[in-house]
Parts: sequence; C-alpha cells; structure tokens
Amino acid sequence: MRVAVIGVGSMGFNHLRVYSELEGIQLAGASDVNPERLKAITDRFSVPTYSDYRELFAKEKPEAVSITVPTSDHEKVATFALQSGAHILVEKPIAATVDEGKRIIALAKEMKRQLMIGHIIRFNPAIQSLKKRLDNGDLGRIFQIFCRRAGPFPARIRDVGVVVDLAPHDVDIMRFLTGLNPMRVYAETEQQIHTDHEDLLFGLLRFPGGITGALELNWLTPKKIRETLVVGEKGLFHVDDLLQDLYFYENAQASGDLWSPLKAIRGVSEGIMTRFELQRQEPLKAELKAFLQAVESGNPVPVSGEDGLEALRLSLALVESGQTHQVIEV
Repeated sequence: MRVAVIGVGSMGFNHLRVYSELEGIQLAGASDVNPERLKAITDRFSVPTYSDYRELFAKEKPEAVSITVPTSDHEKVATFALQSGAHILVEKPIAATVDEGKRIIALAKEMKRQLMIGHIIRFNPAIQSLKKRLDNGDLGRIFQIFCRRAGPFPARIRDVGVVVDLAPHDVDIMRFLTGLNPMRVYAETEQQIHTDHEDLLFGLLRFPGGITGALELNWLTPKKIRETLVVGEKGLFHVDDLLQDLYFYENAQASGDLWSPLKAIRGVSEGIMTRFELQRQEPLKAELKAFLQAVESGNPVPVSGEDGLEALRLSLALVESGQTHQVIEV
C-alpha cells in the first residue's frame, strides 16, 4: 500500500518513522511547508518530499495518508485528500469546529473512503487491558473516572489551547471506557503562559448511571504526567499512561451487596494491590496498523469520525464553560 504523510512536525515525523517500519507499506511521499523539515525527512527516509501536498497527490497518488497538519488546516487537507481518492487518518482533534468535522465525515461517506481519527491513547496496552477488565465486570459498578494530563508548554502549538489539544484524548477515553456520553460539563480555565488561549483546565463531566468524570489539564507543570483512575465498588484501577502500567487496588470490604440500598454500607478498606503484566507496544504503531488493516479489509475503523466529532464537541463545551462559568448541557 502506498502511504503518505501531510505535515511532518513532531507527530508527522513519527508517523513516517512507523510507516517505514511496517511490512507491505511503501512510503509514497511527505509534504510540509517548512523546508528544514523536508530536508530532515530526506536525510532520514528515502521518500519523495513536497512543499505542496497537492503536488504530492498529483505525482505520487497515495492510497492512504496521515494528516498531521495544524488543526486549523484539517478540513482543507482532509477534503483534498478524500477528493483525490485517499483513505485518511486525521490526528485529533478531527477539526477546528464541529461543522468542519461534520463536513469531513460526510465527504468520507460520500467518497466511500475510510476516515479514522488519531486518538492514540486508546491503543495504549494498559488502557486496552483496563477496557477489557471493566467490560468483564472486574470493578463492578463504576463511580468515577479521573484523567490527569499535565506537562510543560509545547512551543510548537499556537493555534489552539490546552483544552482542544489535550481534552479530546481524555473525554474520548472516558467515553471508550464507559460506553456512555456525558449529559453535562463544567470547567474552570486559566491563561497563564499561552499568548492566545487557555493553558489550564479543571473539568467535571456527568455521565448517566451516577458516573462522574474529572479532568485536569495544564501546560504549566515541568514534568509530564499522564494517568487515568477509575473508582468503582470493588476498588480502584490506576493507569500510568507513560509507563504503560495498570494497577488494581482492591476494596477489601467489597461484596455483592456492599452498595445495596437495603443494607448499611460497611465502608471501604484497603486491600491487595495488583500490578498486571502487560505486553508493551508503541501505541502509534498499533494505531497505524489498525488504520491500514481497516483500509485493506473494508471493516470499520476502531476510532470513527463520529468518535472524533464527539470528543471535539465535548472539548469545545468545556472551553465554553470555562469562558462563561456556566454548566453546559451536552
């Protein structure tokens, strides 16, 4: 399969690297407006490079492309790629606005091409294992999901704030783990360092079934922190996204009737901690393999355009709540 990458900044470079390592893949080309990036690509990979992605499509005719340009350009590039007959993987968020995202989804369906959104956290083996365990009922009823994503300010990102850049990851994970959409959101945001947008968020999401979600994001912490915690009637699951570790902290008092409204709650006590053995893998490689397999087989992609649109819609609702100081019904 002939594949190309449009936009070879930090993420696009990694897409190129992974594609170059996959069997059965031919790198058709790469495009970027920055000549220094193109030179670096030429030095590293044996791949044709273009400053204009339209020329790349005209000359190389890729069958599938990764779109890793700034968010503001997603619709423009995705539209051209789809109209050129390519299947596309668009890095999250799907687009800058909900309407733009809807148009991309509609065009992909019209052109009968695969559209996948790059929500890479889903492909972390710890998150994959957690999903299976929650589906198996290992936690019992879920009470709360907490996601924390903090780190230094990325100077490469100027077109969006921390919410649109990072929140789609975590609201997507909350939807993925619960299988539910939230009913309302509330957020507090601050702008401390970023010149144009918010760089700190505390958010709350209310899901059906009495599940609450909590979200902490910032570009102000001089250490990368990536973690997901799920609290339920049988204990606590803790994912360290960076180390790909999954832990379970047992509620020693948990029993089948612990949370029954007909019985007095005996409380929660600390039980055994288990660290699960996982087969570690690079999430990006798993993600790109899943995209290419869907292209080859015609089966649905694991992260659809609709998934990406919902993550964007919820993230924008959090931005709105932070600006208006109001609860937003979603």
